[in-house]
Amino acid sequence: MSTRREHDFLGTREIPAEAYYGIHTLRAAENFRVSRHQVHPEIIKALAVVKEAAARANLDLGYLPRDKGEAIIAACREVARGELADQFFLDAFQGGAGTSTNMNVNEVIANRALEIMGLPKGDYATIHPNDHVNLHQSTNDVYPTAMRIAAIRLLMPLAEEMARLQEALQEKEAAFAGILKIGRTEFQDAVPVTLGQEFGAYAQAVARDRWRLYKVEERLRQVNLGGTATGTGLNAPLKYIYLVNDYLRRLTGLGLARAENMIDGTQNMDVFVEVSGLIKAAAVTMHKIAGDLRFLSAGPKGGPAEINLPPRQAGSSIMPGKVNPVIPEMVNQVAMQVMANDMLIAMAAGQGHLELNPFAPLIAHALLESLEMLAAAARIFREECIDGITANAGRCREMLEQSPVLVTALLPYLGYDRASEVVREAEAHGRPVKEILLAKGFFTPEELDGILTPAAMTKPGIIKPVNRRQQEPEARR
Repeated sequence: MSTRREHDFLGTREIPAEAYYGIHTLRAAENFRVSRHQVHPEIIKALAVVKEAAARANLDLGYLPRDKGEAIIAACREVARGELADQFFLDAFQGGAGTSTNMNVNEVIANRALEIMGLPKGDYATIHPNDHVNLHQSTNDVYPTAMRIAAIRLLMPLAEEMARLQEALQEKEAAFAGILKIGRTEFQDAVPVTLGQEFGAYAQAVARDRWRLYKVEERLRQVNLGGTATGTGLNAPLKYIYLVNDYLRRLTGLGLARAENMIDGTQNMDVFVEVSGLIKAAAVTMHKIAGDLRFLSAGPKGGPAEINLPPRQAGSSIMPGKVNPVIPEMVNQVAMQVMANDMLIAMAAGQGHLELNPFAPLIAHALLESLEMLAAAARIFREECIDGITANAGRCREMLEQSPVLVTALLPYLGYDRASEVVREAEAHGRPVKEILLAKGFFTPEELDGILTPAAMTKPGIIKPVNRRQQEPEARR
């Protein structure tokens, strides 16, 4: 394999001649071989956009010659489109606050720009990764800026998936509106609800998450680009600072703005904690819904089995015919990972010291993973589970009729003590509550039918059955 020689202040190394990366990337690859997780591609793409904005500003202000500037811009655009992806292989867990990733991008862009100009890779006297691609920049302003761009780009698809999930749940709310079933509190029978009401509550919770995620995007729009090493803007001309942010806004199409206090934007990562917290809230909502669906579908003979989840795969290597709720289980696991990531982000943000947080790569990895995973989980949850759910109306009716909770609707007529006696008798003799009520003469069949309807039992107020006798029955005197 042919090589080229590159050097830094630590010494000289041989680099594969065809490689676009350079000596800084090579050293980082050797130092951080700790996981199978690579730097998220959205960070690479966002950094390339930042580099293009910087190149355009420097070109306009005369800090870059026309030919070099245009070659750098062309290389930036390729990287931003996801090209040369095999040149970005660094581990996501790396020291240096993102310096290794920034230098990886600088080197790849520099060498691709040289190639565009018809020059050999490694001819850094012509286009240098630091002096030209990184001109008027520092890792400490470009990396946090790239984090915000990448987060916004993944936040919007998550919000859209939550909106679609909400719509799917609302469709089930309408479809199941007339199915009366047992409500449950603390896993014990409670007053009736409709299956539609349960799904409507799920939809409402998801709607809140959707709105929160949509609004929190605004929190990510302030960037510290131009702040260089500590946010003071040292070595960055004032005209460049204004112009580079204008270009970044145009290139991304996002409502980005220069932070009023770039020192704050450089050292503090609390905005990512805030965003992660709302992602976690959405994960908690999905976690709860998935758990409920697993319970409601449990059986088919030994559990509630009030709903049927679409079968997706055989569930056992030893029990023929067993089908597991694999989609909700996947959602549960993704939600737990998002919650764990949120804790990581909080810990890493709190470990920043003075003018810089060295754990920005961990924050970036955990945040972008959460955004991407939760969006995918929401889509699969909707397509492979929610859309295909059917109701077992007969099972819902059977369990409700056997449950003593029906008597709760009759408290205004019976009183608590007499209602309790009815429940005890029903449980002692294994007889339905309705049968005992009729036998004791508390109600006529018509009166009970008027009370125990989905519409009457699942809305506020005291149920007033049609043709209710004005006098009390003999049994109540």
